[in-house]
Amino acid sequence: MDLAQLCCHIASAVKHSLVYFITESSEVRNIPEFMAVAEVKRTEFGYCDSSKKILETRQDWVQKTLYNDKAQLDSYNELCFAILPYVFRKWISKWQQLASQSEVVNTLQMMEGCEWDENTGEVNGVIQYGYNAENLLEFDLKTMKWIALKPEADIIEQDWNANGNSAETIFLTQTCPDWLKKYLKNGNSTLLRKVLPSIFLLWKTPSSPVSCHATGFYPQRALMFWRKDGVEIHEGVDPGEILPNNDGTFQMSVGLNVSSVTPEEWKRYECVFQFSNAEDSIITNLNKTVNWRKNRIRHDQKILIIAAAVVLVVIIVAVTVIAIHKMKEGRCPSSSPHNTIELSERPHRQTEESTQC
Repeated sequence: MDLAQLCCHIASAVKHSLVYFITESSEVRNIPEFMAVAEVKRTEFGYCDSSKKILETRQDWVQKTLYNDKAQLDSYNELCFAILPYVFRKWISKWQQLASQSEVVNTLQMMEGCEWDENTGEVNGVIQYGYNAENLLEFDLKTMKWIALKPEADIIEQDWNANGNSAETIFLTQTCPDWLKKYLKNGNSTLLRKVLPSIFLLWKTPSSPVSCHATGFYPQRALMFWRKDGVEIHEGVDPGEILPNNDGTFQMSVGLNVSSVTPEEWKRYECVFQFSNAEDSIITNLNKTVNWRKNRIRHDQKILIIAAAVVLVVIIVAVTVIAIHKMKEGRCPSSSPHNTIELSERPHRQTEESTQC
Protein backbone atom coordinates (compact mmCIF):
# COMPACT_ATOMS: atom_id res chain seq x y z
CA MET A 1 0.00 0.00 0.00
CA ASP A 2 1.37 3.40 -1.02
CA LEU A 3 0.90 5.37 2.20
CA ALA A 4 2.13 8.62 0.68
CA GLN A 5 -0.42 8.33 -2.10
CA LEU A 6 -3.18 7.51 0.37
CA CYS A 7 -2.25 10.42 2.57
CA CYS A 8 -2.44 12.78 -0.39
CA HIS A 9 -5.90 11.41 -1.09
CA ILE A 10 -7.11 12.04 2.43
CA ALA A 11 -5.72 15.56 2.61
CA SER A 12 -6.64 16.83 -0.83
CA ALA A 13 -9.78 18.85 -0.20
CA VAL A 14 -9.87 20.11 3.40
CA LYS A 15 -7.72 22.13 5.74
CA HIS A 16 -7.10 19.77 8.66
CA SER A 17 -6.50 16.03 8.88
CA LEU A 18 -5.77 13.40 11.51
CA VAL A 19 -4.26 10.17 10.17
CA TYR A 20 -3.02 6.92 11.72
CA PHE A 21 -0.58 4.57 9.95
CA ILE A 22 -0.41 1.04 11.35
CA THR A 23 1.93 -1.75 10.27
CA GLU A 24 2.17 -5.40 11.31
CA SER A 25 5.18 -7.30 9.93
CA SER A 26 6.41 -10.86 10.17
CA GLU A 27 10.03 -11.87 9.65
CA VAL A 28 11.07 -8.37 8.49
CA ARG A 29 14.53 -7.50 9.78
CA ASN A 30 15.10 -4.22 11.63
CA ILE A 31 11.38 -3.37 11.60
CA PRO A 32 9.14 -3.63 14.69
CA GLU A 33 6.58 -6.42 14.54
CA PHE A 34 3.81 -3.93 15.29
CA MET A 35 4.12 -0.18 15.01
CA ALA A 36 1.84 2.80 14.57
CA VAL A 37 2.42 6.46 13.74
CA ALA A 38 -0.07 9.28 14.27
CA GLU A 39 -0.03 12.51 12.27
CA VAL A 40 -2.07 15.68 12.42
CA LYS A 41 -1.68 18.10 9.51
CA ARG A 42 1.26 16.00 8.31
CA THR A 43 3.03 16.52 11.65
CA GLU A 44 3.95 13.34 13.52
CA PHE A 45 2.79 13.53 17.12
CA GLY A 46 2.67 9.94 18.37
CA TYR A 47 4.51 6.63 17.99
CA CYS A 48 3.80 3.10 19.17
CA ASP A 49 6.00 -0.02 19.18
CA SER A 50 4.25 -2.87 20.97
CA SER A 51 7.28 -5.18 20.89
CA LYS A 52 9.39 -2.72 22.89
CA LYS A 53 6.39 -1.48 24.89
CA ILE A 54 6.87 2.06 23.60
CA LEU A 55 4.05 4.58 23.43
CA GLU A 56 5.38 8.11 23.19
CA THR A 57 4.33 11.58 22.13
CA ARG A 58 6.42 13.55 19.65
CA GLN A 59 4.97 16.99 20.40
CA ASP A 60 4.71 18.86 23.72
CA TRP A 61 1.15 19.97 23.07
CA VAL A 62 0.01 16.33 22.76
CA GLN A 63 0.96 15.70 26.37
CA LYS A 64 -1.35 18.51 27.42
CA THR A 65 -4.18 17.02 25.39
CA LEU A 66 -3.79 13.52 26.80
CA TYR A 67 -3.32 14.84 30.34
CA ASN A 68 -6.76 16.45 30.12
CA ASP A 69 -8.33 13.47 28.32
CA LYS A 70 -7.51 10.29 30.21
CA ALA A 71 -10.04 8.29 28.20
CA GLN A 72 -8.14 9.03 24.99
CA LEU A 73 -4.82 8.05 26.60
CA ASP A 74 -6.32 4.79 27.86
CA SER A 75 -7.66 4.12 24.38
CA TYR A 76 -4.21 4.58 22.83
CA ASN A 77 -2.64 2.24 25.39
CA GLU A 78 -5.22 -0.48 24.84
CA LEU A 79 -5.02 -0.24 21.06
CA CYS A 80 -1.21 -0.19 20.97
CA PHE A 81 -0.43 -2.99 23.40
CA ALA A 82 -3.46 -5.28 23.29
CA ILE A 83 -6.15 -5.01 20.63
CA LEU A 84 -4.40 -4.07 17.39
CA PRO A 85 -1.30 -6.33 17.65
CA TYR A 86 -3.55 -9.33 18.31
CA VAL A 87 -5.97 -8.50 15.50
CA PHE A 88 -3.26 -7.77 12.95
CA ARG A 89 -1.38 -11.00 13.69
CA LYS A 90 -4.54 -12.99 13.06
CA TRP A 91 -5.15 -10.95 9.92
CA ILE A 92 -1.79 -11.81 8.38
CA SER A 93 -2.38 -15.51 9.00
CA LYS A 94 -5.89 -15.34 7.57
CA TRP A 95 -4.86 -13.44 4.46
CA GLN A 96 -2.06 -15.92 3.74
CA GLN A 97 -4.69 -18.66 3.67
CA LEU A 98 -7.11 -16.70 1.48
CA ALA A 99 -4.45 -15.67 -1.01
CA SER A 100 -2.73 -19.08 -0.93
CA GLN A 101 0.58 -17.40 -0.23
CA SER A 102 3.60 -19.09 1.29
CA GLU A 103 5.93 -16.11 1.72
CA VAL A 104 7.75 -15.95 5.04
CA VAL A 105 7.98 -12.15 4.99
CA ASN A 106 4.59 -10.45 5.15
CA THR A 107 3.38 -6.94 5.91
CA LEU A 108 -0.14 -5.76 6.68
CA GLN A 109 -0.79 -2.02 6.68
CA MET A 110 -3.74 0.13 7.57
CA MET A 111 -4.34 3.83 7.19
CA GLU A 112 -7.33 5.48 8.78
CA GLY A 113 -8.15 9.09 9.41
CA CYS A 114 -10.50 11.99 9.03
CA GLU A 115 -10.61 15.42 7.46
CA TRP A 116 -12.39 18.45 8.83
CA ASP A 117 -13.10 21.66 6.98
CA GLU A 118 -13.39 24.37 9.62
CA ASN A 119 -15.13 26.72 7.18
CA THR A 120 -17.93 24.40 6.08
CA GLY A 121 -17.87 21.89 8.94
CA GLU A 122 -17.71 19.04 6.42
CA VAL A 123 -16.13 15.81 7.68
CA ASN A 124 -14.66 13.09 5.48
CA GLY A 125 -12.82 9.93 6.38
CA VAL A 126 -11.12 6.87 5.00
CA ILE A 127 -9.92 3.48 6.17
CA GLN A 128 -7.76 1.42 3.86
CA TYR A 129 -5.88 -1.85 4.21
CA GLY A 130 -2.92 -3.08 2.21
CA TYR A 131 -1.05 -6.35 2.16
CA ASN A 132 2.52 -6.70 0.91
CA ALA A 133 2.39 -3.30 -0.83
CA GLU A 134 -0.91 -4.02 -2.61
CA ASN A 135 -4.26 -2.38 -1.89
CA LEU A 136 -6.65 -4.80 -0.24
CA LEU A 137 -9.79 -3.18 1.21
CA GLU A 138 -11.18 0.30 1.72
CA PHE A 139 -14.15 1.70 3.60
CA ASP A 140 -16.56 4.00 1.76
CA LEU A 141 -17.96 6.41 4.32
CA LYS A 142 -20.75 7.63 2.04
CA THR A 143 -22.24 4.16 1.60
CA MET A 144 -20.83 2.87 4.91
CA LYS A 145 -19.65 -0.24 3.08
CA TRP A 146 -16.36 -2.07 2.66
CA ILE A 147 -15.04 -2.43 -0.88
CA ALA A 148 -12.67 -5.21 -1.93
CA LEU A 149 -9.76 -3.98 -4.04
CA LYS A 150 -8.58 -7.50 -4.91
CA PRO A 151 -10.72 -10.50 -5.90
CA GLU A 152 -9.26 -12.49 -3.00
CA ALA A 153 -10.74 -9.93 -0.60
CA ASP A 154 -14.34 -10.40 -1.79
CA ILE A 155 -15.13 -12.84 1.00
CA ILE A 156 -13.85 -10.37 3.60
CA GLU A 157 -15.95 -7.58 2.10
CA GLN A 158 -19.09 -9.71 2.33
CA ASP A 159 -18.33 -10.82 5.88
CA TRP A 160 -17.62 -7.33 7.22
CA ASN A 161 -20.57 -5.69 5.50
CA ALA A 162 -22.89 -8.41 6.80
CA ASN A 163 -21.88 -7.65 10.39
CA GLY A 164 -22.51 -3.91 10.05
CA ASN A 165 -20.06 -1.03 10.06
CA SER A 166 -21.35 1.29 12.75
CA ALA A 167 -18.06 1.30 14.69
CA GLU A 168 -16.10 2.54 11.66
CA THR A 169 -18.71 5.17 10.87
CA ILE A 170 -18.77 6.52 14.43
CA PHE A 171 -14.98 6.73 14.58
CA LEU A 172 -14.64 8.57 11.27
CA THR A 173 -17.52 11.01 11.76
CA GLN A 174 -17.41 11.65 15.51
CA THR A 175 -14.41 10.36 17.47
CA CYS A 176 -11.69 11.27 14.97
CA PRO A 177 -12.97 14.83 14.28
CA ASP A 178 -13.34 15.48 18.02
CA TRP A 179 -9.74 14.40 18.66
CA LEU A 180 -8.56 16.46 15.70
CA LYS A 181 -10.21 19.63 17.03
CA LYS A 182 -8.59 19.12 20.43
CA TYR A 183 -5.17 18.73 18.83
CA LEU A 184 -5.68 21.86 16.76
CA LYS A 185 -6.69 23.82 19.86
CA ASN A 186 -3.75 22.73 21.99
CA GLY A 187 -1.18 22.72 19.20
CA ASN A 188 -2.34 25.77 17.25
CA SER A 189 0.97 27.61 17.65
CA THR A 190 2.69 24.75 15.81
CA LEU A 191 -0.02 23.29 13.60
CA LEU A 192 -1.64 26.53 12.45
CA ARG A 193 1.54 28.52 11.89
CA LYS A 194 2.29 29.93 8.46
CA VAL A 195 5.83 30.20 7.11
CA LEU A 196 6.49 31.83 3.75
CA PRO A 197 9.10 30.24 1.48
CA SER A 198 12.26 31.42 -0.19
CA ILE A 199 11.83 31.55 -3.98
CA PHE A 200 14.57 30.83 -6.52
CA LEU A 201 14.61 30.76 -10.32
CA LEU A 202 16.89 28.09 -11.81
CA TRP A 203 17.89 27.53 -15.44
CA LYS A 204 20.42 24.78 -16.10
CA THR A 205 20.75 24.66 -19.91
CA PRO A 206 19.17 26.37 -22.94
CA SER A 207 17.02 23.30 -23.58
CA SER A 208 15.80 22.93 -20.00
CA PRO A 209 12.83 24.82 -18.54
CA VAL A 210 13.17 27.64 -16.05
CA SER A 211 12.32 26.14 -12.68
CA CYS A 212 10.61 28.26 -10.05
CA HIS A 213 11.59 26.65 -6.75
CA ALA A 214 9.98 27.41 -3.38
CA THR A 215 11.40 25.95 -0.18
CA GLY A 216 10.84 26.32 3.55
CA PHE A 217 7.08 26.92 3.53
CA TYR A 218 4.43 25.66 5.94
CA PRO A 219 1.71 24.40 5.89
CA GLN A 220 1.87 21.99 3.00
CA ARG A 221 -1.26 23.14 1.18
CA ALA A 222 0.07 25.64 -1.28
CA LEU A 223 -0.14 26.48 -4.96
CA MET A 224 2.54 27.57 -7.37
CA PHE A 225 2.00 28.41 -11.03
CA TRP A 226 3.17 30.58 -13.92
CA ARG A 227 1.30 33.60 -15.28
CA LYS A 228 1.63 35.52 -18.52
CA ASP A 229 0.29 39.07 -18.56
CA GLY A 230 -1.42 38.32 -15.23
CA VAL A 231 -3.26 35.23 -16.50
CA GLU A 232 -2.43 31.71 -15.30
CA ILE A 233 -1.04 29.51 -18.07
CA HIS A 234 -0.82 25.73 -18.44
CA GLU A 235 0.85 25.20 -21.80
CA GLY A 236 4.56 24.57 -21.41
CA VAL A 237 4.22 24.36 -17.62
CA ASP A 238 5.47 21.34 -15.68
CA PRO A 239 4.22 21.34 -12.06
CA GLY A 240 6.16 19.28 -9.52
CA GLU A 241 5.15 17.50 -6.34
CA ILE A 242 5.24 19.00 -2.87
CA LEU A 243 8.11 17.37 -0.97
CA PRO A 244 9.05 17.50 2.73
CA ASN A 245 12.19 19.14 4.12
CA ASN A 246 14.09 17.78 7.11
CA ASP A 247 12.95 20.66 9.33
CA GLY A 248 9.22 19.95 8.88
CA THR A 249 8.69 22.54 6.14
CA PHE A 250 8.04 21.79 2.48
CA GLN A 251 9.36 22.52 -0.99
CA MET A 252 7.99 22.47 -4.52
CA SER A 253 8.93 23.48 -8.05
CA VAL A 254 7.13 24.37 -11.27
CA GLY A 255 8.90 24.49 -14.60
CA LEU A 256 8.30 26.79 -17.58
CA ASN A 257 9.42 25.93 -21.11
CA VAL A 258 11.03 29.11 -22.46
CA SER A 259 12.42 27.69 -25.70
CA SER A 260 9.92 29.72 -27.72
CA VAL A 261 9.97 32.80 -25.47
CA THR A 262 11.92 35.74 -26.87
CA PRO A 263 14.08 37.89 -24.56
CA GLU A 264 11.59 40.76 -24.99
CA GLU A 265 8.74 38.54 -23.71
CA TRP A 266 10.43 37.42 -20.51
CA LYS A 267 9.09 40.35 -18.53
CA ARG A 268 5.53 39.22 -19.32
CA TYR A 269 5.96 36.04 -17.25
CA GLU A 270 5.88 35.63 -13.48
CA CYS A 271 5.91 32.78 -10.99
CA VAL A 272 3.23 32.90 -8.29
CA PHE A 273 3.30 31.12 -4.93
CA GLN A 274 0.32 31.29 -2.59
CA PHE A 275 -1.36 29.51 0.28
CA SER A 276 -5.13 29.14 0.45
CA ASN A 277 -5.81 32.83 -0.11
CA ALA A 278 -4.33 35.25 -2.63
CA GLU A 279 -3.28 37.68 0.11
CA ASP A 280 -0.21 35.55 0.78
CA SER A 281 0.95 35.49 -2.84
CA ILE A 282 4.66 35.83 -3.61
CA ILE A 283 5.31 36.96 -7.17
CA THR A 284 8.67 36.41 -8.83
CA ASN A 285 9.23 37.96 -12.25
CA LEU A 286 11.01 36.00 -14.95
CA ASN A 287 14.24 37.87 -15.66
CA LYS A 288 17.66 37.44 -17.22
CA THR A 289 19.46 37.03 -13.92
CA VAL A 290 18.83 33.31 -14.35
CA ASN A 291 20.42 33.28 -17.80
CA TRP A 292 22.42 30.07 -17.96
CA ARG A 293 25.16 31.67 -20.07
CA LYS A 294 26.13 34.01 -17.23
CA ASN A 295 26.07 31.16 -14.78
CA ARG A 296 28.17 29.06 -17.16
CA ILE A 297 30.76 31.84 -17.48
CA ARG A 298 31.01 32.11 -13.71
CA HIS A 299 31.36 28.34 -13.49
CA ASP A 300 34.10 28.25 -16.15
CA GLN A 301 35.94 31.07 -14.41
CA LYS A 302 35.90 29.11 -11.17
CA ILE A 303 37.32 26.07 -12.95
CA LEU A 304 40.14 28.13 -14.52
CA ILE A 305 41.01 29.72 -11.18
CA ILE A 306 41.13 26.34 -9.43
CA ALA A 307 43.21 24.81 -12.24
CA ALA A 308 45.67 27.74 -12.18
CA ALA A 309 46.01 27.45 -8.41
CA VAL A 310 46.75 23.73 -8.65
CA VAL A 311 49.40 24.29 -11.35
CA LEU A 312 51.00 27.05 -9.28
CA VAL A 313 51.21 24.81 -6.22
CA VAL A 314 52.78 22.02 -8.28
CA ILE A 315 55.39 24.43 -9.68
CA ILE A 316 56.26 25.79 -6.24
CA VAL A 317 56.64 22.29 -4.81
CA ALA A 318 58.82 21.19 -7.75
CA VAL A 319 61.10 24.22 -7.48
CA THR A 320 61.45 23.75 -3.73
CA VAL A 321 62.37 20.08 -4.08
CA ILE A 322 64.98 20.84 -6.76
CA ALA A 323 66.51 23.64 -4.67
CA ILE A 324 66.79 21.46 -1.58
CA HIS A 325 68.30 18.65 -3.60
CA LYS A 326 70.95 20.95 -5.09
CA MET A 327 71.77 22.37 -1.66
CA LYS A 328 72.37 18.88 -0.32
CA GLU A 329 74.54 17.95 -3.28
CA GLY A 330 76.68 21.04 -2.72
CA ARG A 331 77.13 20.47 1.01
CA CYS A 332 77.40 16.67 1.35
CA PRO A 333 79.86 14.54 -0.69
CA SER A 334 78.62 11.29 -2.08
CA SER A 335 79.02 8.34 0.26
CA SER A 336 81.55 5.71 -0.73
CA PRO A 337 80.56 2.07 -0.89
CA HIS A 338 82.67 1.54 2.22
CA ASN A 339 80.73 4.14 4.18
CA THR A 340 77.42 2.70 3.04
CA ILE A 341 78.38 -0.77 4.17
CA GLU A 342 79.66 0.51 7.48
CA LEU A 343 76.46 2.37 8.24
CA SER A 344 74.30 -0.56 7.29
CA GLU A 345 76.24 -2.87 9.54
CA ARG A 346 76.22 -0.49 12.49
CA PRO A 347 72.96 1.45 12.25
CA HIS A 348 73.24 3.04 15.71
CA ARG A 349 76.67 4.46 15.08
CA GLN A 350 77.13 7.66 13.06
CA THR A 351 80.33 8.74 11.37
CA GLU A 352 81.50 12.31 11.46
CA GLU A 353 80.56 12.63 7.82
CA SER A 354 76.98 11.48 8.28
CA THR A 355 76.47 13.79 11.25
CA GLN A 356 77.33 16.80 9.15
CA CYS A 357 74.72 15.93 6.56
